Amino acid sequence: MSKKKEIISLIIGFVGAVAGLYGVMSFNRFVLMSLPIGIRMVCMILTYWLIALIPAIVMIVNKDKLTDYGFSKEKIGMQIIVGILIGTVMSVLLTLIPHQIGFGEFVDSGKRYKYLWQFIYEFFYCIFAIGLVEEFVFRGFIFEKIKRVAGKDIIAVIISSIFFGVFHFFSGNLVQMVMTACIGAFFCFCRLKIKNSSTLSLIIGHGVYDALITVFASALL
Repeated sequence: MSKKKEIISLIIGFVGAVAGLYGVMSFNRFVLMSLPIGIRMVCMILTYWLIALIPAIVMIVNKDKLTDYGFSKEKIGMQIIVGILIGTVMSVLLTLIPHQIGFGEFVDSGKRYKYLWQFIYEFFYCIFAIGLVEEFVFRGFIFEKIKRVAGKDIIAVIISSIFFGVFHFFSGNLVQMVMTACIGAFFCFCRLKIKNSSTLSLIIGHGVYDALITVFASALL
């Protein structure tokens, strides 16, 4: 595929992801809380997948494969272990330590849970909704499209991370956008530099990291 078509695919995919995010935010604001809790839990996951819908359609139309986006069938067990380790290390450095030195309010998800089922669901949601969607879109689809155009990993790391930060600006602020872009770059380097690390690893690592934010906030604040 020509670079021009790759750029067009990239733009369509990113705009589609942002449109999906807007749809998720609108659903959460106007519909979600009116639903019974069981249906609400399912809808939170399913609606988040809307963010990945357009990128997935573009992938299919372009005849790309998941292996093009950093997925692998080899050593899946090791990929999972690496993902857990990535998420745990990030949580210690970026969440637990700030709590211990008095900056816990700056790494607070705003959620407070008391029951085991809530924490289990949080991990499930963070891995199979947030982690799955955002890593597929940003470290998979967008990273690969930029790499095909630029021809260099480092450029793909920088630009895909900026896209990742901008994506979060719509639901956050400028500081969160910058921090999220830095985290996105870290995820990119993890996939590129760590043995047996794949997009699956990043999905798990991302999910574990996000879920542990709520665990630490509930336990320490």
